Amino acid sequence: MNLIDSQFISFCIVTVLLTVTPGVDTFVVIRNVLRGGKKDGIITSFGICFGLFFHATLSACGLSIILVQSAFMFHSVKILGAIYLCYLGLSSLLNALNRKESFEVNPNISNAGNGVATNSFREGFLSNVLNPKPAIFYVAFLPQFINASDPVFLKSMFLASVQFIIGIFWLVLLSISVYIAGNYLKNSFVRRILDTISGSVLVALGIKLGMESE
Repeated sequence: MNLIDSQFISFCIVTVLLTVTPGVDTFVVIRNVLRGGKKDGIITSFGICFGLFFHATLSACGLSIILVQSAFMFHSVKILGAIYLCYLGLSSLLNALNRKESFEVNPNISNAGNGVATNSFREGFLSNVLNPKPAIFYVAFLPQFINASDPVFLKSMFLASVQFIIGIFWLVLLSISVYIAGNYLKNSFVRRILDTISGSVLVALGIKLGMESE
C-alpha cells in the first residue's frame, strides 16, 4: 500500500483550508482560552482533534453511512450537538456577565489539574463527536483519497492522523495567540466583549446546526 500518493498533496491542501476556516472548533478553543488560559485551550484542541479518529473509525467501518442515511439518527446527533454548543455558548455569556472588574485568569484553572484537564478534553471531544458534519465529511470526502487496493481502515487512520497533525498545529497556535493577545487586553470590558462574542457565536452555531435540514 502506498500511503503517500499523487492525491496526498491535494488532501493536505484541502484539509489545511478546511482547518483554518473559522467554525465550531475555533470558537470552542477561543472560549476555553478566555475561560482558563493557554493550557485550557491546548487541552481542548487535543480533545477536538482526537474526535477525528472517532469519525474516521465510524467511516471505515461503514457506520457513518448509516448515520447519514438514517434521518432519525442524523437528527438525534444533530440536536444533541446543537444543545451542547448552546450550553458552551451560554456558559461563556454567563462568564461575561460575572467577570470581575480587573483582569485575571483563575490560577486554579490556568494551572489545570487532572479534573479541569479532563473537562477541557471532554468539551473539545464532544463538540467534535456530536457534530454530524465531520461524519458527512469522512463519508463524502475521505473515500476520494483511498484507492481500491488500499486497506480502508489503515488508510483512513493515516489520513485522519494527517488531519490530526494539521488540526493540532493550527488550534495550538490559535490558543497561544489568543492567550498572548489576552495578556495585553487587561481591560475587563474588552474581556467581557470577547466572552460575549465567542459565546454568542457558539449559541448561533448551535441554533444553526439544530435548524439545518438534512
